[in-house]
Amino acid sequence: MFRKVYVFVSRKFRSLFKDYFRKKDLEILKNKEFVIISNNCWGGSAYQWYRRPYNTPFVGLFIHGSCYMKLLNNFEYYMAQKLSFTTNSRYPAIGESYPIGLLSDIEIHFQHFASEDEAREKWERRTARMLQVTNMDNYFFKICDRQLTTKSNLLEFHQLPFKNKISFSVNHYEELKSCNHIVILESEKNKGEYVPNGKKLFKLTYLYFDLSKWLIG
Repeated sequence: MFRKVYVFVSRKFRSLFKDYFRKKDLEILKNKEFVIISNNCWGGSAYQWYRRPYNTPFVGLFIHGSCYMKLLNNFEYYMAQKLSFTTNSRYPAIGESYPIGLLSDIEIHFQHFASEDEAREKWERRTARMLQVTNMDNYFFKICDRQLTTKSNLLEFHQLPFKNKISFSVNHYEELKSCNHIVILESEKNKGEYVPNGKKLFKLTYLYFDLSKWLIG
């Protein structure tokens, strides 16, 4: 009960004084260049908070855990693939009327796009913008335990050779105690099996983690 009250009050306070907190974060970040690669809308919320243009195509979409890990393990190859679309997902219980993209054998679920044309146009434009950032030290990779992401996916994620990685889960894993792994006490409503959706998770992030300091290294 105390935790719920604390979170509610903290979020209300941050909402009321968001201009102050945003100004403080912008002063910390200054002109630091960054690219966020995220498996859901958490990354898009970060760009909105910092008032930055999307220099990543990983906005307004989600990727299931197995596909996301396959993509990250061969990142340059998959980001060079031409985006196509399918009407048949390999994943069960999709039941949504949004475009499903394909990068070779990787499914991209464009949950917040109205059409394939819109998804393709924004994916290609934002990918081109991302590729202008050539220093991989300025890439920041995030994963969470939604979208069928398993413990093995999280462990594999932290073995990737990228410098900047962060994971979020409702579970503590002893194997990740020395990694940048954040255990979130709040879970998806009425489920408890995984963290809240990307937008809500971003709003909770500041309770656990200083994102601005992470982005400036």
